[in-house]
Amino acid sequence: MTTAKASLRFILVTVFLDVIGIGLMIPVLPSLIGEMTTSPDLQAYWYGALATTYGIMQFFCTPLLGALSDRYGRRPVLLLSIFGLGISYIVTAFTHSLVLLLLTRLVSGATGASFSVANAYVADITTHEERGKAFGAVGAAFGVGFIFGPMLGGMLGAIDLRLPFMVAAALSLLNWLYGYFVLPESLPVERREAVTFKRANPFGALSHLMQLKGVGGLVFVFACTVLAQFILQNTWVLYTEFRFNWTPKQNGMALFFVGLTSAIVQGVLMGRLLKKFGENRLAMMGMASSAIIYICYGLTTNSNLLYFFILANFLSFAAGPALQTIISKAASEREQGLTQGSLNAINSIMIIIAPLIGTFLLAKVGHLPKDDWRMGVTFFVCSGLQFLAVILALVHFRRLRNNKGALKN
Repeated sequence: MTTAKASLRFILVTVFLDVIGIGLMIPVLPSLIGEMTTSPDLQAYWYGALATTYGIMQFFCTPLLGALSDRYGRRPVLLLSIFGLGISYIVTAFTHSLVLLLLTRLVSGATGASFSVANAYVADITTHEERGKAFGAVGAAFGVGFIFGPMLGGMLGAIDLRLPFMVAAALSLLNWLYGYFVLPESLPVERREAVTFKRANPFGALSHLMQLKGVGGLVFVFACTVLAQFILQNTWVLYTEFRFNWTPKQNGMALFFVGLTSAIVQGVLMGRLLKKFGENRLAMMGMASSAIIYICYGLTTNSNLLYFFILANFLSFAAGPALQTIISKAASEREQGLTQGSLNAINSIMIIIAPLIGTFLLAKVGHLPKDDWRMGVTFFVCSGLQFLAVILALVHFRRLRNNKGALKN
């Protein structure tokens, strides 16, 4: 196995274990907070505070970690983040203080932002031709981790609410040991860039994306696509419970099917899809597919059809890696950390915004009859965002073609 392949394997393991650690907490964190509060209102308040804190920290720290990795290398930033994540899980497992729990979410949000560094590492060790397939593999690792994390967290939480956090800590610290002895540095000293305020703050980082040649409007395309995905993720369980009376077991099976489809598309088919369609066309096809299928999600009154729609929407799982590849290729080799951090900063903003939109809309229609078409309003909003993304992408790619034609003439 070549050094590049061995390094990519470590990154995939890192992403997989990090996502499992996050997934382990999903079914048990609300109950853990409930143990420390005296009423449902306080439980909801603190859970919201912790979720918002996590998203805000990710927003501010993703470009910072990316910029630091551009200056000091990927290896030290990755290892420090993994170690910090493990320590935060240990503290969470043993604390009985809500304030300390909030502090651990601050640390988790900051260190969990290392996904941007992992993506920058992938960009370092791959050629332009290999990058789309590699990003697809990272997406597959993310999807597989999210399949098993919540399921494992629920099983361990049934034994002891704090056990999932202990397991997450053990996985993180074992991964840190593995990386400490195995992971080489991917960024040569001569390609490193100094850390500046503009590069390290999220608003300057987003400005950097806008200024990349050939990117520009794709920032808004990426933002619309991500927002639609996060609204769907944040409302799926509530929606299926309201409209179809689905149980957690049924939702677990559906989410398992989603994760499995995502893993197959991004981990197995991505290279073939990129070779056949190219990044631009594949991104367009994936977003258009989502726009259509989201309408189907919202209109159907037969819950069994949801599985068919998930499978029919398989191209949507390729849109994100395709867009990420286009943007990564537009950045210089010295700016991959900053670029990936900027993309993850967009993700973090949408993590904060999506629940505000999705849960508000669901609250407005939750009382309606189950066969009322308005019950699907969250999916219609997601579809609108994806249609807008397609239009913006069409305009962007057409402008690029016209500019290239003008230069040739």
